[in-house]
Amino acid sequence: MGGGGGEGKVYKKITVGVCVMEKKVKCGSEVFSAPMGQILDRLKAFGEFEILHFGDKVILEEPIESWPTCDCLIAFHSSGYPLEKAEAYAALRKPFLVNELEPQHLLHDRRKVYERLEMYGIPVPRYALVNREVPYQELDYFIEEEDYVEVHGNRFWKPFVEKPVDGDNHSIMIYYPSSAGGGMKELFRKVGNRSSEFHPEVRKVRREGSYIYEEFMPTGGTDVKVYTVGPEYAHAEARKSPVVDGVVMRNPDGKEVRYPVLLTPNEKQMAREVCIAFRQAVCGFDLLRSEGRSYVCDVNGWSFVKNSYKYYDDAACVLRKMFLDAKAPHLSSVIPPILPWKVNEPVQPSEGLTRQGSGIIGTFGQSEELRCVIVIIRHGDRTPKQKVKLKVTEEKLLNLMLKYNGGRPRSETKLKSAVQLQDLLDATRMLVPRSRPGRGSDSEAEDLEHAEKLRQVKAVLEEGGHFSGIYRKVQLKPLKWVKVPKSNGEGEEERPVEALMVLKYGGVLTHAGRKQAEELGRYFRNNMYPGEGTGLLRLHSTYRHDLKIYSSDEGRVQMSAAAFAKGLLDLEGQLTPILVSLVSKDSSMLDGLDNASSEMEEAKARLNEIITSGARTSHSSGTSDCPWMTDGAGLPPNASELLSKLVTLTKKVTQQVRLLAKDEDEILTEISPYDVIPPYDQAKALGKTNIDIDRIAAGLPCGSEGFLLMYARWRKLERDLYNERKERFDITQIPDVYDSCKYDLLHNAHLNLEGLDELFKVAQLLADGVIPNEYGINPKQKLKIGSKIARRLLGKILIDLRNTREEALDVAELKTSQDKCSKSTKTEKDDKDFPSKLSNKTDDTRRSSTSEMSIDQDDDDDKETQYRLDPKYANVKTPERHVRTRLYFTSESHIHSLMNVLRYCNLDESLQGEDSLVCHTGLERLHNTKELDYMSYIVIRMFENTEVALEDPRRFRIELTFSRGADLSPLEMNDSKAASLPQEHTLPIMGPERLQEVGSYLSLDKMEKMIRPFAMPAEDFPPPSTPAGFSGYFSKSASVLERLVNLWPFHKNAHTNGK
Repeated sequence: MGGGGGEGKVYKKITVGVCVMEKKVKCGSEVFSAPMGQILDRLKAFGEFEILHFGDKVILEEPIESWPTCDCLIAFHSSGYPLEKAEAYAALRKPFLVNELEPQHLLHDRRKVYERLEMYGIPVPRYALVNREVPYQELDYFIEEEDYVEVHGNRFWKPFVEKPVDGDNHSIMIYYPSSAGGGMKELFRKVGNRSSEFHPEVRKVRREGSYIYEEFMPTGGTDVKVYTVGPEYAHAEARKSPVVDGVVMRNPDGKEVRYPVLLTPNEKQMAREVCIAFRQAVCGFDLLRSEGRSYVCDVNGWSFVKNSYKYYDDAACVLRKMFLDAKAPHLSSVIPPILPWKVNEPVQPSEGLTRQGSGIIGTFGQSEELRCVIVIIRHGDRTPKQKVKLKVTEEKLLNLMLKYNGGRPRSETKLKSAVQLQDLLDATRMLVPRSRPGRGSDSEAEDLEHAEKLRQVKAVLEEGGHFSGIYRKVQLKPLKWVKVPKSNGEGEEERPVEALMVLKYGGVLTHAGRKQAEELGRYFRNNMYPGEGTGLLRLHSTYRHDLKIYSSDEGRVQMSAAAFAKGLLDLEGQLTPILVSLVSKDSSMLDGLDNASSEMEEAKARLNEIITSGARTSHSSGTSDCPWMTDGAGLPPNASELLSKLVTLTKKVTQQVRLLAKDEDEILTEISPYDVIPPYDQAKALGKTNIDIDRIAAGLPCGSEGFLLMYARWRKLERDLYNERKERFDITQIPDVYDSCKYDLLHNAHLNLEGLDELFKVAQLLADGVIPNEYGINPKQKLKIGSKIARRLLGKILIDLRNTREEALDVAELKTSQDKCSKSTKTEKDDKDFPSKLSNKTDDTRRSSTSEMSIDQDDDDDKETQYRLDPKYANVKTPERHVRTRLYFTSESHIHSLMNVLRYCNLDESLQGEDSLVCHTGLERLHNTKELDYMSYIVIRMFENTEVALEDPRRFRIELTFSRGADLSPLEMNDSKAASLPQEHTLPIMGPERLQEVGSYLSLDKMEKMIRPFAMPAEDFPPPSTPAGFSGYFSKSASVLERLVNLWPFHKNAHTNGK
């Protein structure tokens, strides 16, 4: 053997054998694209090493005895590599191994990788193994249902991940829940521009081999790759996850765009443990950062970072120290002050992303930087919401209720899953009578109505082919019971004999709604982030953009959020994977009116009184200057006359639809109920942004609604709007009539329903008065109802603003101390320590500020620091700049409620004498805004003025804007924007309008003061949740982490190691 340094002879070079396949080492002209070549050239430049390339011929054909001898060996497995042969060589010559050879066998079996990770206490996602001896082998411990798989009693709900156990098989699949539209996404090694493919029709898992099933971790659409060089050095990069849309982001050279990020102390410890566990000094692995925790989901073995000179420098320095310590410990491994290869280094080009954004909003003074964007958005255009109620006594339906409520005779049942709804459809098909009897007695009339409703239920269930619980739900509530003998003859038991069936359907995002959401996302990308140009994409990819998207539980709201995200982040393909990867549901914050229902009932009763009596009592504070201060502001003066007109016109339209439905029904009655109707695939329909031209051309209603359901919709409105027997109007039906009118004018204009446009004008006048007043009859009541409905959302907005301020101040303080530091001493050590200082400083400050206010699980302290860009490696002008974006997708009730609190908060007793957050012209503008329509939104942006002192109240400025949404009437065809309406069925979204005077200044302090009385206190938000199974690992206290950080050598010897 070469004798390691020749016993003190400094000139004796250490030989480094490179025993790897030639394709893994490129040198010469292509050197920039080959990290291995770059690093070996740097090692050589130190003058202490001789590099020996074995070459493929030697490795594959020659016996190990004739292989060159060396002091240190770089050897790793790749396809076609004889690993056992290399092991025999290492046993014979005993060189120092950078990566040990025997553990490399583990990396080919994902089961063994996870086993080893767990053995070392490294967190992995929750998983289970399905081992098959032969393909398609039936296993008694493996159960597959529509929305989950169960392995040894361990249940994995969709979305879950399925990985082949063979580490070299990269076909990994993600299965999505039916509630998000179902389907499967296949991930694979990059092919050209794609790294994944979505298959909406695949719902069953693979059975041809052995697989690992694991929980899908929501990571916000970004993956982190970690590269270690020895246990003390780790470099991390973020890239867009293939899970989102599978399109690889590339720079102008065609390289995948990745950005260096900082690892948390916890993650650095994990990197160290991965190195030690697999005995691989140079090792790449994948990190999933989900809900404030980090998990290792794959270990790749030997990997180098591509295209980073700083990393090549660091890696060469770390390897040099490793080799000298092993073979020439008497030599100093101190790094020379100027690295030998630094002389003629080319400058790395600044990276322009190929996918361009356009348009920049005006700058706000050189000293102001955007820090936070909070947007509350209403969902896009939807079909009218529907409800069918009927009492059922049929045995089949009662048995179905018992089947799904666990056989409890007095319990109600909710049917949402595809299996349950298919059962209901099968039962209903058998119960719907084939022919229609002529009219007879009263009881026959009731039977006839019952049959009509069953027919409607059947039509709703058949609409849309593949079931998706996101759009249809059925409740069965038992009403009457009888005692019957038990089947075993011992005593009696209860049995339901009558139940109430309630079917809710409709309210589905239309092709137009999806198009609106996507276009609004694009508009935000190009206009909401000043000075960024393609900025938002760049910002997001670098982890300097902290983006979270929340949605209520409603399908239309979730899909609007996914379509918006698609436009905002320039994604491609289907919405289901985007929804699952990027959108978090928070129904407690964005759904429900329960806590304000009594006040809203009160408002509706008062509204009914004003309309039906024709009386209008002024509120004492109402003036001509502030018309919005009166009771029932916005109601038309002749509301009671308009109401009668509304009833007459509704009847006229209903009658026309009845004739269309009659024709359709006669055709349907001739078809056997057992004939399979070709499915209208809802999952495919979700992917559409265009109208179904064939249906329109055939004279059918737009979307998946048939004439039968269209008639049921209008007939119910006609019935509920005016009770002829009691001669009573129901004003709560006005918004529904308006809704149906607007929908048919926009989507079904080709049916030429006579009088529909006249009905729309009347309904619009009434709805513009009724809808805003349902949320409070005057400003004080609006404030009371608004603060109850939006209390949690307001609390969350204050937390978002506070956290942004804390973080911005942390960075500013750090920058100040960095500047002082760099003035006094410009050593490499300071440069190297910057990221760890940043991460530790931020950790400590965040910890102290968050201990006072427990924040919700999206914002726990770990999460806030971990997405920071690493300034040492990033080719970005302002690496410390960090923007938080929070998007809240919700329904009309929450938009109205939030707006009412913003404009009327100063009416509260505790804030007497304060000015409103909204200026007078803003209040006028809102009073004249008749409707906060589909895709209406409120934007709260926070800017930081870096020129004023940290404690100055003018440091943070709040800007409020709003948009009325798609507020153009389908009848306003003279508008140039509206010219394309008949073809597109899509209304344009109005641009943002100011709520403050130009040049006025709203400080964050004032905003907090005005909102706090109505917001849920931060301490009432639930604490961050800890995933089950890792509580011990994750409950390490701050002090333990601090000790770990101090123990790591790279903090003490930053000049010898890279980090």
